[in-house]
Amino acid sequence: MSKAISVRLDDDAERALARLEASGLSQSEAIRRALVYSAEALGRKRELHQEVEALEADEEDRREMLAVASLMETLRAPR
Repeated sequence: MSKAISVRLDDDAERALARLEASGLSQSEAIRRALVYSAEALGRKRELHQEVEALEADEEDRREMLAVASLMETLRAPR
């Protein structure tokens, strides 16, 4: 079921909507796509943040990371 809403766009949002409309999208389709894309991006950001936290909490992974960094430092060309 569709739901009609009204929004007040600031200048940035108006310019963004105009760019989307210039690509051939209707106002409604542009706004729907932007909402879905934005929500998906937030979800990906949250998932990435959780993955980073899990990696930071993994002591074995941290030890391996430090070992690799140490090895890379020994392979660096002399200055």
